[in-house]
This record gives sequence, C-alpha cells and structure tokens, in this order.
Amino acid sequence: MKRLILMRHAKSDWSAAGDDHSRPLNARGKTNAAVMGTWLRGQGWLPDEVLCSTATRTRQTLDLLDLPKTPTRFERALYLAEGDEIMDVLREASGDCVLLLGHNYGIADCAQSLVEVPPEHARFEDYPTCATSLIRFDITDWGYLLAGTGVCEAFAIPREVIAAQESNPTD
Repeated sequence: MKRLILMRHAKSDWSAAGDDHSRPLNARGKTNAAVMGTWLRGQGWLPDEVLCSTATRTRQTLDLLDLPKTPTRFERALYLAEGDEIMDVLREASGDCVLLLGHNYGIADCAQSLVEVPPEHARFEDYPTCATSLIRFDITDWGYLLAGTGVCEAFAIPREVIAAQESNPTD
C-alpha cells in the first residue's frame, strides 16, 4: 500500500517583488501552512519522502508544516506542472507515504484524476491554497500508479481545520 499527501502551496504574496518562481507566502499563508502541518500530524500521516516544487512558496509551505525531517527532492518539473506531469514525477517516488507539494491548476487536475471517487467537498474541484488530500493506493510501487485507482481518505482546507480547532480546543 502507498499513501499520498497531495498539497497545494499556501497563500502567496502577490505584492512581493520578483518573478513568479520567487514569490513568497503572505502572512495568512504562513499561518495556514502551520495549521495544516498540525492537522497532518493529528491524522497520523507523516511522509517518509517529500517531492516539492522548487518555487519559494512551496519550499516555505514545506518548512512551516514542521514535519519530521524526511528525504526531500526539490523538483523543477513540479513548478506549474500539469496533472499528468505531476503523476510522472510521483511514479519515480520510493517512499511508502509521499508528500507532494505543488501548484494549481495541476494539483487540482492530478487530485481529480487519481481518485476513484472524489470526496464530497465543494472545494475539491478547485483545490484552494494549502488544500490537502490524503489518498491511499493499493500498489506496492509508485511505478504502478494509474489514474482513478486512489481512495481519498481525507480532504481538508485551512479555513475548516482552523474552525474545527477553534470549536474543539485542547488543553
């Protein structure tokens, strides 16, 4: 069995100077990335491999997730990649639980292509910033990955995770 944590980068700062590749996160994005890291740890989904776009905003999102240190490959091919290009990179993975961090529209397309049945969530189709899917595959090697074979075990967006934390605070 293989597990995929498919995440879009957190909210970026459109007012920042520089090119698109170097655009950083804004304050909300930084908060949301940290929230989603807490959510992932709470779900018990911890990657043993990370595939991350080389863009500044994906790197910052990864850092702010505050997950245990894991072998990480920064892939230029994931920068603004289409869904099928993302799947090609994923097929080269070796971990049992892989975190893949990228960009829309490719991440949304990839998520929709991978799952057999999409989750009943209004935002799954457009995959907002920092949206995260937990998808399980009954394969032994990522090289066997096929579209439409994944089981979406969870899908979350920061706004809902924050709301749930506020309504159920822990000591």
